Amino acid sequence: MEILKIIGLSIGSIIILFTLTKIMGQREMSQLSIFDYFITITIGSIAAEMSTSLENNFMQPVVAMIVYALITLIVSYLNTKFVKLRPILSGKTLILYDNGTLFKENFRKAKIDINEFLVQCRTSGFFNLSDIKTSLLEENGKISFLPYSDKRPANPSDLNIKPKEEGIITNLILDGKIMEENLKELKLDKIWLMEMLQKQGIVKTDNIFLATYNTDGNLSAYLTNNTKSN
Repeated sequence: MEILKIIGLSIGSIIILFTLTKIMGQREMSQLSIFDYFITITIGSIAAEMSTSLENNFMQPVVAMIVYALITLIVSYLNTKFVKLRPILSGKTLILYDNGTLFKENFRKAKIDINEFLVQCRTSGFFNLSDIKTSLLEENGKISFLPYSDKRPANPSDLNIKPKEEGIITNLILDGKIMEENLKELKLDKIWLMEMLQKQGIVKTDNIFLATYNTDGNLSAYLTNNTKSN
């Protein structure tokens, strides 16, 4: 019976955790502020504790998770309404490097040493500090780089080229399954899809791992044996 109870509590904690996460908002780990990060870890720890609450006190961790979620919503509201509170609640952007100057005091505040900073430079494609104009430590802990204009990659506007605008690519088949909702949104149907596939020599969808459609009207099918048909 204890095993069944653990299974039930585990499923319950997952449902509650998922619901609270949806309420608090979906963000990638790299987008989390320090406050969001430790709140997320804490709620996760409470959810894990709830799954093994064999005594009749499982409501206590549920209440604790709800309280943490409410605090997160309140902090988010305060961040939105009161700009002056943002540096306190979510942190602030720090200048690490600008025009050849390294800001040692900001390195100290951020607890980042110069070696770690240089690693971040290299992984971002900058092997020479002289290529960088400004480097900032963002609120989420990610370091962003602004290269000098003559060191950044060229883009079409630099070459006076106006490439054709690209549209959204829509998945029509995933692992052999036709995505009927996507077909409906594009105002297409299965008959059209099969006709397009037959033109490419494909008569069944079972061996299609992925099929995509773009706004130019092109259908690309990728077979399970990694061959491509256009």
